[in-house]
Amino acid sequence: MAENAASSNTPETLAEREFVMERIFDAPRELVFKAWTEPERLAQWWGPRGWTTTNYGMEVRPGGSWLYCMRGPGGEEAWGKGIYQEIVVPSLIVYNDVFADAEGNPVEGMPQILIRVEFAEYEGKTKLTNRAQFASVADLKAVLEMGMAQGANETWDRLEEYLAQA
Repeated sequence: MAENAASSNTPETLAEREFVMERIFDAPRELVFKAWTEPERLAQWWGPRGWTTTNYGMEVRPGGSWLYCMRGPGGEEAWGKGIYQEIVVPSLIVYNDVFADAEGNPVEGMPQILIRVEFAEYEGKTKLTNRAQFASVADLKAVLEMGMAQGANETWDRLEEYLAQA
């Protein structure tokens, strides 16, 4: 019994709190990076299939922020705000992502996510690695239950389609 109690108090590892996606895009790294950092490009592919994104401010620099609203096919809205921590052109973007209201205020009770997006050259293409780090396993599970994995995959499908025509 004491062993079980002790194991339940074991701190969660980063691997347990992290959602990682990787994909190779058939486009130069500089273009893929621009698709993530230029608001007019980002608006063309960000969000799950059937959703649109409006950017209400985007300062891609350490300490800068990105406020956006994704609108679903039924008129639903999902606001988010990113605060950039680190930018290394054209290889890295690190930002904190929060569910927000229209003024950019974090929504209480919703998880905050540390996002690390790595852009690597790979045989003339770009290998994109996205690491979403959560404060707890419970936060990760909650966001997965909201459909994060499906939405992220659809978003990357849209990025792939955008890059093919860019």
